[in-house]
Amino acid sequence: MTFPANTLRRLVAMAVAVGSTAVLSGCGNGATTSGSSGSLTLGFVNGDTSEFAHCLQTAVEQEAKAQGVSLNTANSQMDAGKELNNIEDMISRNVDALVVQTVNIDSLEGDITRAKAANVPIYLTSVATDDVTGILGAAVVDLKKLGALDAGWIAKDAAGKQAKVGIIAGSPGAASDLMVSGFTQALPGNAKVVANQPGMFNPVKAQDVAENMIEAHPDLDYAFVANEEMAFAVRKVFDAAGAKGVKIVTENGTDKGLAAVKDGRFSATVANSPKVIGEAAVKNTVVRIGDKNTADKNTADKIARIPLTLITKDNLDEAPQYCPK
Repeated sequence: MTFPANTLRRLVAMAVAVGSTAVLSGCGNGATTSGSSGSLTLGFVNGDTSEFAHCLQTAVEQEAKAQGVSLNTANSQMDAGKELNNIEDMISRNVDALVVQTVNIDSLEGDITRAKAANVPIYLTSVATDDVTGILGAAVVDLKKLGALDAGWIAKDAAGKQAKVGIIAGSPGAASDLMVSGFTQALPGNAKVVANQPGMFNPVKAQDVAENMIEAHPDLDYAFVANEEMAFAVRKVFDAAGAKGVKIVTENGTDKGLAAVKDGRFSATVANSPKVIGEAAVKNTVVRIGDKNTADKNTADKIARIPLTLITKDNLDEAPQYCPK
């Protein structure tokens, strides 16, 4: 997949991985409030209702409680229009700062503009703009690197032999586009991408894509799947089609995903933790807006870079905790 240069220039090439569309968080697109005794009030606008989003919100809620701040939450459900409405609603609630897991690149620009106009600092947990002067900060993962790590595993495993690779991406937007870009750019010359379709971070959609892919390419060697929830559905399709030899690389690092690496259903996964991201976002937001109760105010890095780890059978114990308990 390729992108216009101006699109990639709008981003630091970092984003968090997103999950599937299984509804786990229990939060809708209306705002809810918790921790009302806090001296500060933050607004958290989540992007969807995936497992990743659920874990991210849990981390944000727990860290807000630990920091003693109030928290309003809302969910945009992968709808850019709802996202902007949620931003405006949070502003009307007089929040001191916003933490945003954006839906996509286009909506991000409008979010920042609206927040700046209302003098509400905005902290991002998906992508960091190229020009970070307009944001309070961001907790980001280098998703191009994430894709490259999975591609590197394929390069090592193929060992110079010709290989056919399929890609089941997420939904068009910052996270999926950056992952796929990093993956395709890092593939060796002996690995050819023969199919590239979006699974929309939806296991049902990913299953349909996988069925078409394996029918068209029964000699497929590898598949890069943009998250583990889709990868489980893809694995079932491939196995049912008699293509158990197709090796799947993916990302997330959930407990179920690590178990799949251990038993061989996945060959590798790139672990990144929404728990770490959510905790960093709240801590850094509180520090950077200079809460009077924060002794080390204004000492947090503007861009918090979240580490990535390629997980195989050989290093399962290196995966960070994915979701807060």
